[in-house]
This record gives sequence, C-alpha cells and structure tokens, in this order.
Amino acid sequence: MRALRILLIVTIVLGGLFVIADRVAVGFAEDEAADRLKTNEGLSTTPDVSIKGFPFLTQVVGGELDEVQVGIKNYDADTSGAASGGTNADLPAKIRIENLTAQMRGVAFSGDYSSAKAATATGTATISYAELLKAAKAEPVDVATGVTAQVVGLSDGGNGKIKVEVEATVLGTKLPRPVSVLSSVSVKGDSVVVNADSLPNLGVQLAEDKVRLITDFQQKIDGLPGGIKLDKVEAAPKGVDIDVKGSDVSLVG
Repeated sequence: MRALRILLIVTIVLGGLFVIADRVAVGFAEDEAADRLKTNEGLSTTPDVSIKGFPFLTQVVGGELDEVQVGIKNYDADTSGAASGGTNADLPAKIRIENLTAQMRGVAFSGDYSSAKAATATGTATISYAELLKAAKAEPVDVATGVTAQVVGLSDGGNGKIKVEVEATVLGTKLPRPVSVLSSVSVKGDSVVVNADSLPNLGVQLAEDKVRLITDFQQKIDGLPGGIKLDKVEAAPKGVDIDVKGSDVSLVG
C-alpha cells in the first residue's frame, strides 16, 4: 500500500511538472510566433497569438498544431492604388482594417520552425466608415449641367445597408443638407463594392449612369496576412464587417 501511495504521488508530481513544462513551452512558442509575424507583415504592434489544444508538446512532436488563433488590432491592407469610383489621384495605397482575428487550423511547421502554414483559415475584421469613405468621390463631380455632387458621409443604415450621404450644388445653390440613400454592400473578387439601392433626389432630372458615378464605388483590398482573402461583407453599426478565409495560409515564413 505504501508503494502504491508513493507511485501515485510521483505520478501526480510528474504530471504537474509536465503541465508546467507544456504551458511554458506554448507560451514561448506564442511569443516567438507573434514576433516573427510582426516582422513578416511589417506590423506596428505585436499581434496576439494563441495556440489551442493540449498538450502542446505532443503536437510539436507530430509536426502540426491543431489550431492557432491570431489577433491583429490594426492592419494596413494594400489597396494596390485602386479604388474604382474615385478620381482623386491621392487616394491612399493602404486601408486600415481593425480587429482582424483569424483561426488557423492544421498548422504544419518546418523542422527548424522557420515557417508554418495552415491548411485552412477563417476570420473576421472591420473597416470603419471613415476608412471606406476614402474610396468614394473625394471632389465634387459634374453629374449634369449646373449640378455637382459628392459623397460626404457613410454610416449604418440598418438592416445590413449603408447610409450614403450626398452633398450637391444645383444651379449654383448648395442644397441645405446632404441627401441620403441606402446602399447594398458586397464582395466582388478582392474588392468591397457599394451600390445604391435607389438614386438620390436632387430636385432635377439626372441620368442614372451619371449619378452612379458618385453613389457607387468599390475599394480593393489586397495583401491580407498570409494570403487570406475577402469572403463576405455586411454593414454594421461601426463600419463594414468582413469575413475572410483561405487555404495554405502562411503564418510564419
């Protein structure tokens, strides 16, 4: 009986030491991955990296992690200088994406840990209305003889719609307040697309194609971390919420 008690105590102690060693190892790995991701993506702040699953050490022996969660507070995505619908030559080459989180599954890594690639990845992020507004017309544009207009505001229109505010000047007189329309938002390839559901009433007859030069626009978003791509998009209270996904996504290296 005494020998059995000693065996149980030793087992518990060794098990506790293994758990401690496992948690220390996973913490070190998370910090190392976060530092490398910051360097690889040129981030201004260190991202959050969380390795899921227990035990960690047995996953390392197998050469693949079940799941890794990455969180980046602010990420400046490449726009490739393209924002269709805008005429301003000074449109930004980057667009700020907030609270980007990605769940990467089946993360295989090289023997020297210099690279890691996820079989699949899904995630979410937000683009503020202020950032998306940069893709709209930056200067007043002639939409008819004596009529100029420009988008001056974007906000939540409810029910998954964006409220687009258009400021106009008609025959030399600026309208007392912006005219608003509800617009749908969608993903087309690597771009967020905003299309008005109806045309704004500016008090004069206007050709639809001319007005849509103002109300409709799209913002290209490229160069997301690890090669993930836009999947879905929806208008939300603070901005446009996006879903992203990808396969064979590089986490490190």
